[in-house]
Amino acid sequence: MSSPYSHCLPASVISKVECSKKTKTDDQENASVDVPSLALENGEKGEFHKLADAKIFLSDCLACDSCVTAEEGLQVSQQNAKDFFRVLNLNKKCDTSQHKVLVVSVCPQSLPYFAAKFRLSVTDASRRLCGFLKSLGVHYVFDTTIAADFSVLESQKEFVRRFRQHSEEEPALPMLTSACPGWVRYAERVLGHPVTPHLCTAKSPQQIMGSLVKDYFARRQNLSPDKIFHVIVAPCYDRKLEALREDVPTALHGSRGADCVLTSGEVVQIMEQSDLAVKDAAVDTLFGGLKEEEVRRHDGASSDGYLAHVFRHAAKQLFDEDVGEVTYRTLRNKDFQEVTLEKNGEVLLRFAAAYGFRNIQNVVLKLKKGRFPYHFVEVLACAGGCLNGRGQAQAEDGRADKALLRQMEGKYADVPVRPPETSAHVQELYREWLDGADSPRVREALHTVYHGPGLPAASRDIKW
Repeated sequence: MSSPYSHCLPASVISKVECSKKTKTDDQENASVDVPSLALENGEKGEFHKLADAKIFLSDCLACDSCVTAEEGLQVSQQNAKDFFRVLNLNKKCDTSQHKVLVVSVCPQSLPYFAAKFRLSVTDASRRLCGFLKSLGVHYVFDTTIAADFSVLESQKEFVRRFRQHSEEEPALPMLTSACPGWVRYAERVLGHPVTPHLCTAKSPQQIMGSLVKDYFARRQNLSPDKIFHVIVAPCYDRKLEALREDVPTALHGSRGADCVLTSGEVVQIMEQSDLAVKDAAVDTLFGGLKEEEVRRHDGASSDGYLAHVFRHAAKQLFDEDVGEVTYRTLRNKDFQEVTLEKNGEVLLRFAAAYGFRNIQNVVLKLKKGRFPYHFVEVLACAGGCLNGRGQAQAEDGRADKALLRQMEGKYADVPVRPPETSAHVQELYREWLDGADSPRVREALHTVYHGPGLPAASRDIKW
């Protein structure tokens, strides 16, 4: 099961009552978007049309009666290929005062999808995608791994701080990860207290990338943030909803960190309908003329690897134990796994990975009852992790494409791992952008707060 909100994101506005009561209609089945043709520099036109909207399946919803509001639905509907092409076409016009610098940031979990689709390695797929986007008129293409570096590093520091401060009177543990927008929205809108205090305050990679592009990169380019149109390519629809969070620093002057989110599947549709001649290109970096020649990932089988990185860091910082390979033990199902650090028969750290809402519900129920044995949980809304996001790993019938997912997992596993601590660029950004790793700017740019009292208990106790 995907997030409760993954398929409540239609291109037309659907209220939460409609979403919770309607099944898929014929109109929804045949929904499509006419994308404006793009006038190319050589005078030819590339026709990009009938890009399908996200379909709504009642079976994919959590049925918690807390879906997107009508206003949010309207805002989400504007994050589609039409909006992307609107900016591209605007930049072709003579009125330069209205031109935007078009930046696309690609999530690392999207790249294995492109690699599988086009039978390429992940690095070659990244170059193909970058070349295609630039042939359309995109100015810069970035990899969001550097934003995930920040998110993981801040999560590591926060866990160690929580572990040392934890007490029965003021429990700071378990710490629950906050990088998955479907899970975070469910926690805020449905669960509320006492779950939200356990959410890690580190922003997600998408939110941090928004700040990097609209603040750091904008200042380097002498641009106002509102002159940049920032597009995120992501594996799931929940990222579209995440883009609406009003968490951007005041330096952005009211500009959102991400102006538009396109799923990997939406981008592949555009690529498949294009007859543009594409020349592969290396991905840009935030640091001027440098290029990213090879893709790197974090130590997670299908995610940004928060569990493995935080576990190693905590073992070293708290118990002076060096952990090499992290050993996972599968418990109730393949999407619920446990990792422990033991010494002289005593369990020092007990971490878990809980993917999919059935496992999340089990975590929440045990947490509420006070029978939760874990210090840390990596929580992801999608069963199978981020690679299985419904924006890319979905077959025609709406189910997960298992054969495609296996290919993606194999390609992702071949990508070299780079621990975030080893990134010289991240350390440079801490110094130049944030005035040091422990400055007030770090709190503003890399951390967030959570809201929402939650619904009455009767609405929260969902039976599976």
